Amino acid sequence: MDVPHDDPADGRRPAGGAYEWLSRGRALLAAGDAQAAATVLRHAHDDEPESPDVLETLARAEFESGRFEEARRLFAALVEREPGSDYARFGLGASLVRLARAREAEPHLALAAVMRPDRTEYVTLLERARASLGRGRTAGDPDGPTPEGPA
Repeated sequence: MDVPHDDPADGRRPAGGAYEWLSRGRALLAAGDAQAAATVLRHAHDDEPESPDVLETLARAEFESGRFEEARRLFAALVEREPGSDYARFGLGASLVRLARAREAEPHLALAAVMRPDRTEYVTLLERARASLGRGRTAGDPDGPTPEGPA
């Protein structure tokens, strides 16, 4: 029998349900513990795989944990569910940049920048990706902008 508890580090199911795990994951992200956040958020995603809020927060936690391929996969699923989400486009583009796939990132970053020209991190990363393509190299700059939560 799987008994809920409060320590996500050992891989067992933490106490609560999807809403509590989402809230806890967000708090862990805000505190800078992306790996613990991702662990808790995976449980929320297992229970609510269609939830855009869970998907977005988990994708961000995976990105901030350095698991860029998993973040890319999750942001791509979010773009599929919500093609008009500027943040999902930016997260997908940022993940692709970190994976040195600037050519694939560029259209997503361009859409995000058009949707939200006030978000300087969108425009900055788009310019970096385009500049790297112009130089014939990839834009896998680890010091580039990250997909932080919406303002």
